[in-house]
Amino acid sequence: MIRARRTLTFAALLALPLAACTTAAASQAPVVSASAPATVQAEPKAKNVILFIGDGMGISTITAARIYAGQKHGQTGEEYVLPFERFQNVALVKTYNTNAQVPDSAGTASAMHTGIKTRIGMLGVGPETPHSDCPAALAHRLPTLGEQAKERGLALGIVSTARITHATPAAVYAHVPNRDWEADAAMPAEAREQGCTDIASQLVSKDFDLALGGGRGAFFGKDKRGMRLDAGADLPAAWVARSGGTYVETAAQLAAAPEGKPVLGLFSPSHMTYTVDRAADSTEPTLTEMTATAISRLDGDPQGYYLMVESGRIDHGHHAGQAGYALEEAVEFANAIQYAIEHTDPAETLILVTADHSHVFTMSGYPRRGNDILGYVHSPAGGEGAGGADDGPALAEDGKPYTTLGYGNGPGSIAGMAERPMPETGVKAHQQATIPLGSETHGGEDVALYGQGPGSERVRGVIEQNLIYDIIVKALGWKD
Repeated sequence: MIRARRTLTFAALLALPLAACTTAAASQAPVVSASAPATVQAEPKAKNVILFIGDGMGISTITAARIYAGQKHGQTGEEYVLPFERFQNVALVKTYNTNAQVPDSAGTASAMHTGIKTRIGMLGVGPETPHSDCPAALAHRLPTLGEQAKERGLALGIVSTARITHATPAAVYAHVPNRDWEADAAMPAEAREQGCTDIASQLVSKDFDLALGGGRGAFFGKDKRGMRLDAGADLPAAWVARSGGTYVETAAQLAAAPEGKPVLGLFSPSHMTYTVDRAADSTEPTLTEMTATAISRLDGDPQGYYLMVESGRIDHGHHAGQAGYALEEAVEFANAIQYAIEHTDPAETLILVTADHSHVFTMSGYPRRGNDILGYVHSPAGGEGAGGADDGPALAEDGKPYTTLGYGNGPGSIAGMAERPMPETGVKAHQQATIPLGSETHGGEDVALYGQGPGSERVRGVIEQNLIYDIIVKALGWKD
């Protein structure tokens, strides 16, 4: 039944609708959730788990993406419902790292994949480890969910639109005290001499069934336009020789890869192309296409599978202060989730949707219902606002319009300017911000977790981020 529905072609897929204190002692304070973990009596065991991570997809991003998606469908937008918003189990997740009030993706993704919170900027190593300390990292390695899945006989899939060695996908399999050690050239010589290895090397040394994303540069030497110290380095070739798998670099090659063997797909030198910037003849698969391929290939394993799917470029759009880029990525993320919902059995597959952290991304003013989410604020009749409810935009005290979406900091800052420039609008606009920074920052507020399937009853209350790991391993029956 479900297998028959997996014959969708890539062309058909394209038509889918849519904190801690600063003292050392305080940084090691006990991690305790505000809500008691839910007790689930004799629930069915999950055969498969899919964890969808929208990198940087905070609550304000979800709200704006909902409106944006609805408006793309000809609605006013506010009434639209994203696929995962129909899940009945929802929780709020506290995202801080053990030494950071506002986290990064390495510490947060590690919490989800090891069950233990750790320091900012580190992957798969305990919070006792100082940043960039190789010997300490080797002494405090934490087993990852990806490693445990393979040890227990499950198939393993990793999908991301970011570099496959970037923080979130790397948390599935890697152990490093510095997330920037994606290739050996990025590591200090001392760390290499002490026995630490880069993230790309760790990936090709591990057992996995599918790994799809960007980031070819970390796997090759300069002879093949890579960045590894050895000019002739070719990690994918070494992986193919060891695993018998298939290495691919295009969507067409991915579609043609033989079934029943592992596949490694690296579709771009660095991060994959933003959805907004994709050309009609792009050779890169979309996130939905990669998700479809992953589900189809992993579902053949009789023991089940663990699949992590990251929409990595939501985060990058926000860092650039370009909300339209982030929202287009979020819509494609929703498409991938919809595909998973339609092509898995809810009786045997736990689907979780969350974010690693938020951003300082805001919706402001008093825009009327159906206001263009990427445009100027137009006030509702009889409502609050500086510009009234006529056909013109609401005006700020400087006599100029302002947009619904903006940032607390970032490259679009208007601070210190003698006169605020006219704000940009549209999908490629740079939204205005307050504090001037070269890159907009993460936000520290809680993010949402949505769950459907066996074990999703535990998705409730206000929980620590590392408890997502517990929800997964309990659903799989690894832990009571």
